[in-house]
Amino acid sequence: MLYRLPILILTTGFVYIFISPSEPLTFSIFFKVIPMVLILIYAFEQSLPRREAVHYWIIGGITFCLIGDATLHWFFVGWTAFFIGHVFYTVGFLKQWRFSWLKSLSVIPLLLFAIWIGYRLVNNLQADGETAYMILVIAYTVIIVLMSFSAIMTGNRWAILGSILFIISDSILAWNTFITGFTGAQEAIMLTYYGAQFLIAHSLFTLDSTQKGMAW
Repeated sequence: MLYRLPILILTTGFVYIFISPSEPLTFSIFFKVIPMVLILIYAFEQSLPRREAVHYWIIGGITFCLIGDATLHWFFVGWTAFFIGHVFYTVGFLKQWRFSWLKSLSVIPLLLFAIWIGYRLVNNLQADGETAYMILVIAYTVIIVLMSFSAIMTGNRWAILGSILFIISDSILAWNTFITGFTGAQEAIMLTYYGAQFLIAHSLFTLDSTQKGMAW
């Protein structure tokens, strides 16, 4: 069953991104959450045979992101679910903190990128009179950068790659939503998003043993 799940995740992800229609909304949401349900099942499988606290936190993060997927059409509800999901991811990764000075330097490019995109987003929101979204954008930028930094500090390659893909996905989403839309944005958002979630789920197999050959 375990080796079939990645194939099912890939297939259902491609069906949602490239085949399923966007209307009606309930139909679109149904196809959107199928890959995430499979990723959640995959996360449960990856955390066997012995689940630790880190596994439950990451599984909780995936669960809240799944809720966010289903409710993102209602912006604040979806935003809240994703924000909580990143809090769960961050707590889980912090439980696997493996400090090194080299890894800690990753905070510099993360902060520089956060400042740059945050500045662009806030400027555009102000120009468009959408000041109500500014605090939400800033808060989300802070939590996703913290999530990625905590993933990097675990030293687990799958968690690191997943967290970076998550930043890429959400950055494309924010740019496309609040700055300027571009062709292929939706496809790029979902490909990187599903990839991020899958890699984070995949990390659960080794996340409690990052010092045994799976670390960077």
